[in-house]
Amino acid sequence: MTSKLKPETLAKADEIIALYPERRSATLPLLHLAQEDHGWICHEIIEWVAEKVGTTPMEVLGVATFYPMFHRQPIGKRHIRVCRTLSCALRGAYHTMEALEKEFGIQRGETAADGSVSLEFVECIASCGTGPVVHVDHELHEEITPERVKELADNIRATLSDPEYGKKEFVPGTAAWKG
Repeated sequence: MTSKLKPETLAKADEIIALYPERRSATLPLLHLAQEDHGWICHEIIEWVAEKVGTTPMEVLGVATFYPMFHRQPIGKRHIRVCRTLSCALRGAYHTMEALEKEFGIQRGETAADGSVSLEFVECIASCGTGPVVHVDHELHEEITPERVKELADNIRATLSDPEYGKKEFVPGTAAWKG
């Protein structure tokens, strides 16, 4: 058992494992569950998943490092992801990223020294007609051109001191989720 995870996460893990005829098939869902709770995949979580699914930590590490959605180090309070796939790239995603880097004083793939934001490129966010698109945590922002980056950055900074931020559940397809 890991001290890094909440009791409800540990209970949910057993429910997830029960869905699969082969325990090791629950590796990806358990990594997602653990990252949702802890924020990133540390060595203790790798070992916990391996024990839960009956495999080795090296096999779980292989999965965690293969998929880019798993974070092997802490990320910022706000996780900013810019789509760089062809549609968004053609509409200026690289310029948007450069403006975000300048606005937050960090490079893509970095987390601000104060832990406020992390910035990264990702592959398709599936909103090709409204690019460049930027995900901030679970919220989709469309048509984020370099000219709109300052406004987005100011909104992100405002959420850092909002005690209600992130408390509502985001449901795909709703106006709050915007996805």
